[in-house]
Amino acid sequence: MDALGRLTAEEARHAGRTQVRVVLDNVRSMHNVGSVFRTADAFMLEGIELCGYTPRPPHRDIHKTALGATETVPWRGWNHAAEAVRQLSVDGYRLLAVEQTTGSVFLHQLDFPANERLAVVFGNEVEGVGADVLALCAGSIEIPQLGMKHSLNVSVAAGMVLWEICRGRF
Repeated sequence: MDALGRLTAEEARHAGRTQVRVVLDNVRSMHNVGSVFRTADAFMLEGIELCGYTPRPPHRDIHKTALGATETVPWRGWNHAAEAVRQLSVDGYRLLAVEQTTGSVFLHQLDFPANERLAVVFGNEVEGVGADVLALCAGSIEIPQLGMKHSLNVSVAAGMVLWEICRGRF
């Protein structure tokens, strides 16, 4: 880690953060949650909102995938994603859901200004983002796909979307 010039966990807790937050809306897999923690750590995101029945640290199955990122990425738990989204909106974040909806915009067609406070909502592995939460978002991001399934694992989708949001901030 020294040769790579990486921050220690303590340094990461006090470092400047990318003005992006992730909202997980009833994501059931602990492995997906852990993977999103690792991605959030990679991009130094402000934090993660764990909503509904989304599993929360500490748990060995989250830790197995997060590899310590639960110690470096701030997180909050919420009973309902709509509560988290409302609060983030009050706090000045633009809310976008990652969901295939009428009017969703392809990921590569969006601009993400570096100074924008942004919160991105990812939904349940089967049901997606709840309709009540979609109604509170400014819009929906869709990842274009050519295959038969037209869906991606939520942690894979998070990695793709967060890279696209953060790549202009390097």
